Amino acid sequence: MNTVFIIALFLCAFTFYAKLNTVKPGVYRWGDHPVKISEDRESREILEGTSPHFEYLEIHATTQYPGAKPSTAHANEDIEECIIINEGTAEVTIEDQTKKLRAGSVFLLMPQQMHSIKNIGETNLIYYVMRYRSKKKMDLERGKNSGGSLMLNVDSLTFEPHERGGVWSYFERPTSMCERFEMHVTQLNKKVASHEPHKHIGTEIILVISGKTEMTIDDKEYTAGAGDFYFVNSQLMHGVRNATDEPCKYFAITWN
Repeated sequence: MNTVFIIALFLCAFTFYAKLNTVKPGVYRWGDHPVKISEDRESREILEGTSPHFEYLEIHATTQYPGAKPSTAHANEDIEECIIINEGTAEVTIEDQTKKLRAGSVFLLMPQQMHSIKNIGETNLIYYVMRYRSKKKMDLERGKNSGGSLMLNVDSLTFEPHERGGVWSYFERPTSMCERFEMHVTQLNKKVASHEPHKHIGTEIILVISGKTEMTIDDKEYTAGAGDFYFVNSQLMHGVRNATDEPCKYFAITWN
């Protein structure tokens, strides 16, 4: 009976993932996604599918109202998560560690670790949740050896200026699901390109924090403002630019 159950479970999982489409490159706008509202929070489902390195990738945004109940503490068996605090102040608990994280902070969550998020501010808490499972076998030991789960407060980061603006480096490391996972925030102070168009093996997300941006992806032109993000699949030529002479700021997230 156990063998039959395991086979049935495998077939169900295979059928589910077989139905997922490859995530399309382009822009994903905050305002384009329907809002689901409950008593003390709301959510937006942004994308779900597969990518060159992930057999499963899902991104959603959650808004917890002031005084909302914390998210139910839970652990993911074989899913890793990267969460970006976009607005407000959160109290994040991972296993037996708790930290206060404000807007611009990030936490990286390994599989099989209990966690919860609570709004401890007087305004809405808005955060993006990126959930993913690698096409390669999960390597928990690699993730632990690279530092395990991470709660990174934006106040601990150093701004590194350059002639176009500057950058805040968050981390670059292997994880349980990725051979390389890298995050930074770029600020461009005027109408200028961040760099020349290029391509790389890593898949990339550019999440706009403030200002107006333009981006070329595979010879197609897109624009995005605060709350929107660009998705660039592996080996696609791309380049991001500030669209105005007012400063813009964005997260760059790359993995393979």
